Amino acid sequence: MKPGTKNSFNSKSAISINNKEYTYYSIPEAEKNGLEGVSKLPKSLKVLLENLLRYEDDLTVNKSQITAIKDWLKTKKSNIEIAYRPARVLLQDYTGIPAVADLAAMREAVKEKSKDPNTINPLSAVDLVIDHSVQVDQSAKADSFDKNVEIEFKRNGERYSFLKWGQNAFDNFRIVPPGTGICHQVNLEYLSKVVWSEKVKDEQYIFPDTLVGTDSHTTMVNGLSVLGWGVGGIEAEAGMLGQPISMLIPEVIGFEVKNKMPEGTTATDLVLTVVKMLRDKGVVGKFVEFFGEGLKNLTLADRATIANMAPEYGATCGFFPIDEETLKYLKFSGRDDETVKIVEEYAKAQGLWATSDIEFTDSLTLDMSTIVPTISGPKRPQDKVLLSEASQSFDKSFKEVAARDEFKSSKVSNTDYEIKDGSILIAAITSCTNTSNPNVLIGAGLLAKKAVELGLETKPWVKTSLAPGSQVVTDYLEKAGLNTYLDKLGFNLVGYGCTTCIGNSGPLADNIVKAIQKENLYGVSVLSGNRNFEGRISPHIKANYLASPPLVVAYSLTGHMSFNLYKDSFGKDKNGKDVYLKDIWPSNQEIEETLKTSLNADMFIKRYSNVSQGPKQWQEIKTEKSSIYNWDENSTYVKKPPFFENLSDQPEGFKPIKDARPLLILGDMVTTDHISPAGNIQKESPTGEYFMKHQILPKDYNSYGSRRGNHEVMMRGTFANIRIRNEMAPGTEGGFTKLYPEEKVMPVYDAVVEYKKRGTDLVVIGGKEYGTGSSRDWAAKGTKLLGVKAVIAESFERIHRSNLIGMGILPLQFKDNLNRSNLELKGSELISVVDIEKGINPSDIVKLEIKYISGEIKIVNTLCRIDTKNELEYYKNGGILQYVLRNMI
Repeated sequence: MKPGTKNSFNSKSAISINNKEYTYYSIPEAEKNGLEGVSKLPKSLKVLLENLLRYEDDLTVNKSQITAIKDWLKTKKSNIEIAYRPARVLLQDYTGIPAVADLAAMREAVKEKSKDPNTINPLSAVDLVIDHSVQVDQSAKADSFDKNVEIEFKRNGERYSFLKWGQNAFDNFRIVPPGTGICHQVNLEYLSKVVWSEKVKDEQYIFPDTLVGTDSHTTMVNGLSVLGWGVGGIEAEAGMLGQPISMLIPEVIGFEVKNKMPEGTTATDLVLTVVKMLRDKGVVGKFVEFFGEGLKNLTLADRATIANMAPEYGATCGFFPIDEETLKYLKFSGRDDETVKIVEEYAKAQGLWATSDIEFTDSLTLDMSTIVPTISGPKRPQDKVLLSEASQSFDKSFKEVAARDEFKSSKVSNTDYEIKDGSILIAAITSCTNTSNPNVLIGAGLLAKKAVELGLETKPWVKTSLAPGSQVVTDYLEKAGLNTYLDKLGFNLVGYGCTTCIGNSGPLADNIVKAIQKENLYGVSVLSGNRNFEGRISPHIKANYLASPPLVVAYSLTGHMSFNLYKDSFGKDKNGKDVYLKDIWPSNQEIEETLKTSLNADMFIKRYSNVSQGPKQWQEIKTEKSSIYNWDENSTYVKKPPFFENLSDQPEGFKPIKDARPLLILGDMVTTDHISPAGNIQKESPTGEYFMKHQILPKDYNSYGSRRGNHEVMMRGTFANIRIRNEMAPGTEGGFTKLYPEEKVMPVYDAVVEYKKRGTDLVVIGGKEYGTGSSRDWAAKGTKLLGVKAVIAESFERIHRSNLIGMGILPLQFKDNLNRSNLELKGSELISVVDIEKGINPSDIVKLEIKYISGEIKIVNTLCRIDTKNELEYYKNGGILQYVLRNMI
């Protein structure tokens, strides 16, 4: 996009690198010309400052916004709103499908207004990586990968054809085909430049590589000093269409790292410790920036592991500065010398190179020498458990949740074994968090080798899988000769994608499922992922633990969560001697020596040289070339979204919310998985009924994630997670509510249909951190389509709050220590937003009138969580895309 026309701080400068002239906006020059002290800003804020200097136009970006970054140094916080324009957008297919569908529908809306539909085009570079659709249907076999790819293309043919149409129809839109890798790892290893370059007229500009992505783990690339974070698909679409991201200048928490990790620990142990520390600190909506002498002891893959889990510690980003390790990784991953030189010289000229003289809002310190082996679970990433205490911790949580002291067991038919409460039924090496880190994957391979050589075997009831984040992973495992041992333990390649971490764990064997159901067993999964929320991994698994890849392999050998990895024997070796974890755990030196001989830059260059080609199944997809999509009325995968139908020329303004019924009353930490599940679709559900009408068999349901191009499915799936608990319908689990005034318990969707007939407004009541987890736009889109006008909660997670506003839903936050409990809300109340039709402003105090069934009326204060003027415009327009479309028309 074109730079702005203003240059208030005379920062536009020239720099010569590799004998080429580049134009850039110099922060040191701006400091000399009125922005005193900005050299002491955190590096992440310098990236924002450069962005404002470059786009200053006196319209979206003015001089006062730039000055506000300097003024941040006075108190290390700010309530000033800025307009930020990232260089590019990263999509994955779950969120990419609805984004492309929305763009296609917007083109039609523009055409209906007799305007040129081709004006609807991404203005900044967009990469869509298809990585969320592969499922672990086949596992622990030599041909698992081929079979899963075959099933994936058969199952997702409609979706892939639609995406291929989008690739041909839209400018600035590239697709990385299925089977390449996970978007965050592809971003780290290939797409990211650290310093971006763009020609405008006759000038070649260079500036920091920045992005937003429609996946919360976009932050992984912060480990490579690329500022990026997850946004909802709605906000990303607006960004693609040239809208700046409206944000408040954030607080920046400095995280100092000292010393180095001890022998026997991994990056996973480190990141789970960091997650716990930062969750306890409270960093929601803040930037976290890492610094300190310990940085030199963190490889770039370790940094990426830590940055990846920023959503789990609640921060907007987890940023690392540019230093020698950044350059080393760029060379190591096959970037050319010219790119590396640009990064080094630009970073040093801009003050983006790692230094110690930085001022933060607050800081905390971790001595990495204190890290010990760690896992996390059974249902939240921040539930840190020391490995030494894991078996006791499991027993305790089992007794609390299952409400029984003794383990029940159940014979598995047609086998000679039984499973019981606490049996590990899934062990998956999966997810961008760890499969991007060669150290932990080589560690897993070496552990497998030692285990096989000592005669150990995976327990037969454990479903094992290996789903790396890129093809480079299998290359170096093969070069090291470790794939053979992983295969022998059942960790055969199942696909290059997110798989188990996003709920695509595939079905458990029928006889295992029957054994679970017979005694309602408390089954366990262990995965190397970043998410372990309830109901996410598998509908038949009740406890999920995050662990490093070597520990995933170790746990598959034990088969039960009560096994004490520090004390218990895995069994006897060939000589009858007990085998313990210490006998199979690889040393740091073994891992380093193996890596030196098995991984090189040529592997990256070879794998990414023809990245757009894809497997033969992708190449064979034929699509019609047209600027307007030809919607198939009979499709159950891709339907024209309803958001732009009958769009009026004028904004909707502030509509009254009167005598609204609560649809759900929910507790704390309700995730976007609870609101809009990505995994299995249940036969006995409104979605199952919809499929029955369309003659879709249960075997062809696919997942909610893969059906995101169909609003009919997603609307029925909203609040349909099998583990969600609506306090209005006590004693139920899953998507149920109570219809008032009848007090009839029924599925949420069925209640909505009835309320719509009656013209009843609806609200949702929540607890603390409402909407935590994935940046799932359908959690807001589905809420909108159900007719919910406002969500009233104790606090909101960052992305979901902005998604709600992006769909024209009002987020209100309880004040004065009030909440659903002390207001004694049961669901029978009528709730009105007082005088909303007169208008509201960002961060206003908004009064609620609550009419109880007893006749009592309470007036309570809430905080309007529309935080910025831009967000207010989106709300008045009924959503961000409606706002963009009206402006374009």
